[in-house]
Amino acid sequence: MIEEDFSSKRKQGTVTSPVITDDTDAFENTLRPQDFANYIGQTEVKKNLKVFCQAAKKRGEPLDHTLFYGPPGIGKTTLSLILSKELGTNLRITSGPALEKPGDLAAILTNLQENDFLFIDEIHRLRSSVEEILYSAMEDFVIDIVVGKGPSARTMRLNVPRFTLVGATTKAAMLGGPLKDRFGHVERLRFYESTEVQKIIERSAGILEIDIEKEAAEKLAHCSRFTPRIANRLLRRMRDFAEVLHNGKITLKVVEEGLDNLCIDNRGLDYADQMYLKILGEKFKGGPVGLSTMAAAMGEDENTIEDMIEPFLIREGFLQKTPRGRIVTELGLSQVGVKNLLAV
Repeated sequence: MIEEDFSSKRKQGTVTSPVITDDTDAFENTLRPQDFANYIGQTEVKKNLKVFCQAAKKRGEPLDHTLFYGPPGIGKTTLSLILSKELGTNLRITSGPALEKPGDLAAILTNLQENDFLFIDEIHRLRSSVEEILYSAMEDFVIDIVVGKGPSARTMRLNVPRFTLVGATTKAAMLGGPLKDRFGHVERLRFYESTEVQKIIERSAGILEIDIEKEAAEKLAHCSRFTPRIANRLLRRMRDFAEVLHNGKITLKVVEEGLDNLCIDNRGLDYADQMYLKILGEKFKGGPVGLSTMAAAMGEDENTIEDMIEPFLIREGFLQKTPRGRIVTELGLSQVGVKNLLAV
């Protein structure tokens, strides 16, 4: 029953998710830009969002519900934070898997303030019973809760403050049509250019007070898979190598040695990526090979291979997926130093 879940959450004082504020201690938030001026990349999306924010301010209305979709680590959460700051409201954060019962969502919605932002990460993983609560909340700012049990049970309609739902997903195709159609803005975030990633690395280095050479930042950018989250992670690891093994400054030599220690090559392929291509090229003569066979050969789970290894290899032209199975390309073979067996 929604009413029971709702009441228990209120009593426990767990009805709201954490609020992002200026003094948040989480390390990731120290690197997040706080406004559009400092947000690097996604030029087209930024331009649109600026207009939407200005229009909402002018009308004195909350921003329309917004959906961001795209690969992980490219700024969906950061853009949500910037939107809330642009409109001077709170941003409350939760995730699809965390909302297990309808009462969890009902408790959060009723504790929002007027014009607040509610950010739901991985929104495609919402349970159907929880998702249905959002329909009326997004359109009419009301929710229906069940009071009582059995034959005497009745539905009670409860008003919620006018709010903006910001959803983020890496799998937009898994979103139900009724939910997706209720978003006023749907924005696709793309991968970054190497020059944009380099600017992000240099900006993060300045915030963390890291001394880094331009050539080192450029090298890191090329190995970051065009993803800011990976770039910032590599920057922190290079800082560790520089402080312990060198004089504290991140030079090109430090980056080259650090990447070698982390088994990351000049295109950003890590150990698992390289092993995948080598096994496919050497053991199976380039393919085609089925997913289950590759999983057994690597000792990895099939989902791990499909979700974490193959997408980048396919996007960069190292791998092809065909009806017969996986086939390594000539570019993939040369990247891991395997002799071209495709022509044999």
